[in-house]
Amino acid sequence: MASRPGFLTDWPWTPLGSFKYLVLAPLVIDSIYSYATLRDHDKLLVVALMVWRIVHSQAWISFSRYRTAKGTTRIVNKSIEFEQVDRERTWDDQIIFNTIIVYLVKAYVIRNNPVPFWRLDGVVLTVLLHAGPVEFIYYWFHRALHHHYLYSRYHSHHHSSIVTEPITSVVHPFAEHIGYTLILGIPLITCLLCGTVSVASLFLYLTYIDFMNNLGHCNFELIPKPFFSLFPPLKFICYTPSFHSLHHTQFRTNYSLFMPMYDYIYGTNDKCSDSLYETSLEKEEEKPDAIHLTHLTSLDSIYQLRLGFASLSSHPLSSRCYLLLMRPFTQILSSILISFSSRTFVFERNRFGDLTIHSHLLPKFSSHYISQQCKESINKMIETAIIEANKKGVKGEDLNGYGEMYVRKHPKLKIRIVDGSSLAAEVVVHSIPVGTREVLFRGQVTKVARAIVISLCQNGIKVMVLREEEHCTLAGYLGGHCKENLVLTTNYSPMIWLVGDGLSKEEQKMATKGTRFLPFSQFPPTQLRKDCFYHTTPAMIIPDSAQNIDSCENWLGRRVMSAWRVGGIVHALEGWEEHECGLDGPVVNPPRVWEAALRNGFKPLVLPSVETKGLSNGY
Repeated sequence: MASRPGFLTDWPWTPLGSFKYLVLAPLVIDSIYSYATLRDHDKLLVVALMVWRIVHSQAWISFSRYRTAKGTTRIVNKSIEFEQVDRERTWDDQIIFNTIIVYLVKAYVIRNNPVPFWRLDGVVLTVLLHAGPVEFIYYWFHRALHHHYLYSRYHSHHHSSIVTEPITSVVHPFAEHIGYTLILGIPLITCLLCGTVSVASLFLYLTYIDFMNNLGHCNFELIPKPFFSLFPPLKFICYTPSFHSLHHTQFRTNYSLFMPMYDYIYGTNDKCSDSLYETSLEKEEEKPDAIHLTHLTSLDSIYQLRLGFASLSSHPLSSRCYLLLMRPFTQILSSILISFSSRTFVFERNRFGDLTIHSHLLPKFSSHYISQQCKESINKMIETAIIEANKKGVKGEDLNGYGEMYVRKHPKLKIRIVDGSSLAAEVVVHSIPVGTREVLFRGQVTKVARAIVISLCQNGIKVMVLREEEHCTLAGYLGGHCKENLVLTTNYSPMIWLVGDGLSKEEQKMATKGTRFLPFSQFPPTQLRKDCFYHTTPAMIIPDSAQNIDSCENWLGRRVMSAWRVGGIVHALEGWEEHECGLDGPVVNPPRVWEAALRNGFKPLVLPSVETKGLSNGY
């Protein structure tokens, strides 16, 4: 939002929120009907143009976020936060607006008159009019927008983003977009009046506008030096991402649309344009200090990747109704990702003080981990990722799973592999309210579960276990008087339940009203009981100093990370030299990891209860 919002700041469909595309429903229905009844085929092209522009822009978003995460030729090395993501979620409003205008022109001006697919004279006229009147008028219009009156009411909204992304290019107030539409529409309106308009000129011109807009705001240098060295005058008719980036950092230079010639003519070109261009091209891929290796969970978790839809990944994963409608698209997207990705790849970059952390995705879902057919390929991908990180000199690999087999296979690894189990166990222990005398345990016995039960029994808290096989397994890890605190029971009355994978719906129904479910696994239980409290999976709030946090980790809230991931980060921050991995081995000094996490600014989450008094230290 601008610092002092002016008239026509909001878009007409802003109150519709995520359902804003409903304004196009009559248009789409009429286009399909006209095509089906053979009345007018061209109307459907308007819908096709809209879809193409959305896909084109989304491809730029994904490509830009991938490149800036790697660090190759990155221009501005600053972070993007949730505030910017929320502000720029309206990037597609201008596509809706343009689609309505093109449709109205087709329906009420061109009517049923056929529009030729190609006319050379129309394409040439479009090029000449853009290079002439459009670029000239836009330059002075843009300079006018930087006058304090218009800037504070309109254009400051766009310039709130110092670090730009492709979609930043079209995030403007509604009134400002009306002006841009009138200016950029000059070639198309002229062609229409001259009778030289064609489908090709419309598609090519709008694609050119979108391409150049996205290029100028992508925040990584893309155009190679030979492009200008072979024909130097190109620098006056084609800008670069670094050229326009200076406009967002310096504000009073480089006003041109796509052709910098008017900045050179009127002396508003930034003197650092050439040097920034060259230094940006020379930037190599960034070497991280630690790597977080993770995988997809549920089918919809693909939308939590920041490489995809920013408006979805910036909110916790939930059962949104429109995700069900998108399920066919989700299936196709997931199949493509799994089929064509044979190795891990970077999708996120974060900063914790002086520590740079890259998140790498192993393109498999949780269901693949229990499949014998996928086990070999998954292990190979993980091993390749560890070896590559070791060659790059990465300090730590935060493995979202157990990595003991890789340590045994490669005993000379310099990189340290961390599964984060110690901190995950300690987070659950510290989530139990002070004064608790007994807890109920139910779920698969994992490394984290064992550590929790051992800690509780050592501190005199009775752990009630419902199933005999779980009781026998846990008892094998306890000795002396601690075994007395592990009790096999059929009593469902404890108010604190420690739950993991395997908790059934019937067992949840047996819980007493007001029971608190504390998950110790990486997946939350299905929330069946409205009269009970469900804590999130083990997680911590990250420090305020953490940078470039603009997406949510699965179902966790904003600026909250899973304890397993935090455990790896803390391990790297502290510079510990030992591995922390293995399915059968004990966890590594949980209290030490907990204290280190708090010391580095991580905070525990508050239990979801009306009353929060009497909770353990840190709440």
